[in-house]
Amino acid sequence: MEYRNLGASGLKVPVLSFGTGTFGGQGPLFSAWGRSGAEEARRLVDICLEVGVNLFDSADVYSNGASEEILGAAIKGRRDKVLISTKMSLPTGDGPLDSGSSRHRLLTSVESALRRLGTDYIDLLQLHAFDAFTPIEEVLSTLDTLVRAGKLRYTGVSNFSGWQLMKSLAVADRHSWPRHVAHQVYYSLLGRDYEWELMPLARDQGVGALVWSPLGWGRLTGKIRRDQPLPQTSRLHATAQFGPPVDEQRLYAIVDVLDAIADETGRTVPQVAIAWLLSRPTVSSVIIGARDEAQLRDNLGAVGWSLSADQLKRLDEVSVVMPPYPYYPYRIQDGFARLNPPPV
Repeated sequence: MEYRNLGASGLKVPVLSFGTGTFGGQGPLFSAWGRSGAEEARRLVDICLEVGVNLFDSADVYSNGASEEILGAAIKGRRDKVLISTKMSLPTGDGPLDSGSSRHRLLTSVESALRRLGTDYIDLLQLHAFDAFTPIEEVLSTLDTLVRAGKLRYTGVSNFSGWQLMKSLAVADRHSWPRHVAHQVYYSLLGRDYEWELMPLARDQGVGALVWSPLGWGRLTGKIRRDQPLPQTSRLHATAQFGPPVDEQRLYAIVDVLDAIADETGRTVPQVAIAWLLSRPTVSSVIIGARDEAQLRDNLGAVGWSLSADQLKRLDEVSVVMPPYPYYPYRIQDGFARLNPPPV
């Protein structure tokens, strides 16, 4: 297993990490992702640790907290061998104190997460969404308090826009509070929006990307084919409504190239798609999820080899899209391109 620094921090993380959204299986979205209980979860954790995947990502909203509880049970007795990443800020109920990143919510939520996880510290806490109703100073000062108390070791964000992340970093610098070192983002061959602003920001500010949904919301598994119905076993029947819209012709074109490269390399389509991500700037770790052992072992096969320059070029070309303004000028103005090189 290869390890990389998480952004500009000194924390080493594996290039593949395990997402526990499949643990618990509660609610319409997470039940479609997976229904792993404690026994199966422990087996999946065992497999990860055997190959050096020691970072496990969860969130308080995953199956109403059941994901964290099951993860805690699965790592019991070996806390010193794992890194725990979890997230909070999204609504966990209908009450006025059940969402956001206020001091009250963060302090309460961290204590609840520690209890569910069966630990006294969290290696990486990420704000699951930007809270526009709470001053950034309140959010960051609270995170500073939690870091100083030893309950958090690093902080990050998830699903922030460029200005939201940059303002948070600037406020942290102004007050000498801990800087966010990670940004958990959607990024795949099918969804390359991350490259337009967030990737250049991450390179400039030393923020490592933790990539979620690397297979394009389940569309780059090799099971979605042109002129064929959606497989009955596909989770997209239940989850497509929660994800971004997709240009089907672009999807099929990407799958065609993935198929060809899979044949050339003797790898699977998901392995090729993940390997492409591991070649991208700022990517510290790609979060893989698995409903069973076979799926996990297949995803783990994305490491230990590399795509050729020609294969990377073909994947880049088939998946690229014209960015919106103000990001597109570097593609059409030579002078601008010299001042603002693309992040590839």
